[in-house]
Amino acid sequence: MKKDRSGGLPRLTTAQAAARLGVKQETVYAYVSRGILTRERAAGARASTFDALEVEALARRTAGRSGTAPPRPGQAAGSAAGRPLMVLDSGLTLIVDDELFYRGADATSLATRASYETCAHWLWTGAWDPSAGFSAPPDALRTLRETDGWRATLSTVDRLRLGASVAGSANPLRYQLDQDAVVRSAAGLVPVLVAALHEREPAEGYEAPGSVASRLWRALAPDAGDDDVRVLEAALVLLLDHDLAMSTLAARVAASARAHPYAVVAAGLAALDGTLHGAASVAAHRMLQAAMAPDRGAADVVGEILRAGNALPGFGHVVYTHRDPRADALFELLRTHDRYGPALEATSGIIDVVAGRTGLFPTIDLALAVLSVGRGLRPDAGEAVFAVARTCGWIAHALEEYGEQPARLRPVARYTGPQPGGGPSVALEPDRR
Repeated sequence: MKKDRSGGLPRLTTAQAAARLGVKQETVYAYVSRGILTRERAAGARASTFDALEVEALARRTAGRSGTAPPRPGQAAGSAAGRPLMVLDSGLTLIVDDELFYRGADATSLATRASYETCAHWLWTGAWDPSAGFSAPPDALRTLRETDGWRATLSTVDRLRLGASVAGSANPLRYQLDQDAVVRSAAGLVPVLVAALHEREPAEGYEAPGSVASRLWRALAPDAGDDDVRVLEAALVLLLDHDLAMSTLAARVAASARAHPYAVVAAGLAALDGTLHGAASVAAHRMLQAAMAPDRGAADVVGEILRAGNALPGFGHVVYTHRDPRADALFELLRTHDRYGPALEATSGIIDVVAGRTGLFPTIDLALAVLSVGRGLRPDAGEAVFAVARTCGWIAHALEEYGEQPARLRPVARYTGPQPGGGPSVALEPDRR
């Protein structure tokens, strides 16, 4: 593979570019003829090579638009072709002009001045309650203690699914779906999820006093300072909801079928467990760790990821055009604490390599990686933060869906199989009964 003269990043062959874009090699050349991609040929060589970051940017712009042509030169990145599958009315979260709002309130502002519990209550009810707090049901914690011996073998999402199941089984009124009942259920569920993230019950007990942020930090690391908890609190608020993300749509579909809140959260966790959703911060954590190694650099690490045909974790977003406001807010807070300095410096190098030649911008997954790497947390810490935070967003969407006509989220398939009358292509065995 050839090296690019700018920055030392690898250049991709036509076959590698086609594989990353999910198209045929002929289509890659069509992109060249239309001015969407540029190619180079070495003197005397017939083979074309392509800038890996230019290919990556195009792959991100066309993500989720299977079967459609790539954007024309100058077309806005992320603009959808054709009509959406469905549009749902929602009064919860607005994303406009690269800004994020919860019921009209700027999410980045809320992250610096309000608790996660207060913001969750705001999203659930539209009422601002600074005294809102969460408390786990004792029956659920007693059941969870019985899993202390083997829970450490589970993945992060599996532990959370276990916590949701335990909390649901401890609530005989879980099918009571009025707003007050659902809010009570959710306020008890979240601390059970946090408790399930511990490998076993800590010395101070699962229900040690404190906010969700302080309890979650104790589940992720043995020590926690006030500054750490404030950073984590902001991350929880910034991740509380994000319109109809894949996991949120899954949660709403479950609520449309009148699943109880614990099952709604289980549905959200199932979608979150996909490699293209909740696990993005895990890949970003590993990328940042590699870039911080003494014998490595940002260009080396980015080049290896692109050479392997993988997407760059923590860069580009289908919803935002120029920036992720959640990432900007969390990065700004991280910069106020010296302990994150080395991770931020390495991240800045990665951002410079990537952003210098593409329109890809850092997302909150990269900021979560700085949080986890900077404090020596386990690689899946960002995934845990994402899942706990988004749980309350799923509940908010469930509350909206419970107020709609049941089973309305049932799309109709367009049949593409054999027409009736064809039957099996082999002779059937006679009925010998």
